[in-house]
Amino acid sequence: MDVSIARQLSKLVDQISTIVVGKRAQIEDCVACLLAGGHLLIEDVPGVGKTTLAHTLSVSLGLDFRRVQFTADLMPSDLIGVSVFERAKDQFVFHPGPVFAQVLLADEINRAGPKTQSALLEAMEEQQVSVENDTRKLPQPFFVIGTQNPSDQLGTYPLPESQLDRFLLRITLGYPDRAAERELLSGGDRRGAALALQPVLRPAELLAAQQLVHQVRASEPLLDYLQALIAATRSGTWFVEGLSPRAGIAVLRVARAKALMGGRDYVAPDDIQAILPQAIAHRLTPVAGAGRGAAEQVRAMIEATPIP
Repeated sequence: MDVSIARQLSKLVDQISTIVVGKRAQIEDCVACLLAGGHLLIEDVPGVGKTTLAHTLSVSLGLDFRRVQFTADLMPSDLIGVSVFERAKDQFVFHPGPVFAQVLLADEINRAGPKTQSALLEAMEEQQVSVENDTRKLPQPFFVIGTQNPSDQLGTYPLPESQLDRFLLRITLGYPDRAAERELLSGGDRRGAALALQPVLRPAELLAAQQLVHQVRASEPLLDYLQALIAATRSGTWFVEGLSPRAGIAVLRVARAKALMGGRDYVAPDDIQAILPQAIAHRLTPVAGAGRGAAEQVRAMIEATPIP
């Protein structure tokens, strides 16, 4: 494996960390998600840096960035675009919506209605949208960062399981620690500082790195370990329902991305363990009486599952 890619990816994480301070682990998860060709869900309260993270990532990769504020009255056409009759051309002309970006920040995604969520779901899964019986491809790479408010806040719609399953990872930024918050209070405008950054990787280099992810090896014992974890989710001991085969494939894909970031051409059990709570907790419901959230339940399951 070309270690220069790992160095570039480490430099990318370093640069983003100068703007989004004190959140290196979450930044690494975000980059791994992008490398794996997935989409990221950030669930947190407003004001902890979700938009800044998305914007800084796009600037650091030279990618086209758009932000959409999801609201209850947002229509699918507001997201996808619309065809408008132009008299000068005597024909309908399609005006693309913000979904035709390489990095799309779907802000407060769970405030939109089901129709708009379904339109985004097609874009995330198929890398294309349907407009008036015409299929239009989305740019590559195409990365959706959805932000979600806690479900107990007013005006939120719970995301359907089918859409949650399309997000490869779910992370939480949380409040900064004391040192990071002091740096934020002492510093200037973070958004302005992000705009002044230079790209660490170009889009073509990012696409090449995404292809390298597929070349990272997963040994037979490693696959045995992953299957043991998947079987544990289906045992009824930890969760109401277990992981689907698609979810298992997604876990392996992002574990390969983590290995690439570490400069290795093989997946290690540590890669699986490091990413598993973020990759599967949003797809699972703990059994009654568990007394802990899904992420904590996943960590307990990891501790109880031996490595072959």
